[in-house]
Amino acid sequence: MVRQREFDTEKALNAAMYIFWEKGFEASSLRDLTGGMGIQRPSLYGAFGDKQELFEAALRRYNAWHASQVRSRLQRGVSVKAAFRELFEQIGLEENKKSEIHRGCFCINTMVELAPHDSKFAVLTREHQMYLAAIFKEVIEYGQQKGELSVGLHAEALAQSLVISMIGLTVMVKSKPDEAFIRQSIDMTLSLLDGGK
Repeated sequence: MVRQREFDTEKALNAAMYIFWEKGFEASSLRDLTGGMGIQRPSLYGAFGDKQELFEAALRRYNAWHASQVRSRLQRGVSVKAAFRELFEQIGLEENKKSEIHRGCFCINTMVELAPHDSKFAVLTREHQMYLAAIFKEVIEYGQQKGELSVGLHAEALAQSLVISMIGLTVMVKSKPDEAFIRQSIDMTLSLLDGGK
């Protein structure tokens, strides 16, 4: 008879996600993981496989959550331009004021740590970037349909440019840059929505 698991795998995976998100793959020890997840090593291996498989599952969970958060933020704005400004200012200004550890973006952290020498994580991080670009493109096209944005804007190229800018901003905030520097950068980036005017 197969013994049932005595722990909540969803909660355990969520705990692992936060540990990896804060420390990265290499710096997260099995002791960190089992302690944070509240399970023993055999249970970790039995439920999730090895450390790399657990990391992949945690990254996939984060990517799904992050994309959902980005989509939700962009859809609740009073306008497309306001929605993008709220998103960028939340990343660049609100996060910069927090006193706790700056985790940044788990996917971007993985892109820096693992993607250069691990093809699987290169693909996973690239897929997330492309998915975010697709979300941005949908919102831009909606703005064009409403007449808020010029139909002359190349929605796909603009979406990709904004994703690249968002990634750069997310990384930069970790070093706590000057607020005026961030504001000016955000203003210039979002001027792309006006056709660069």
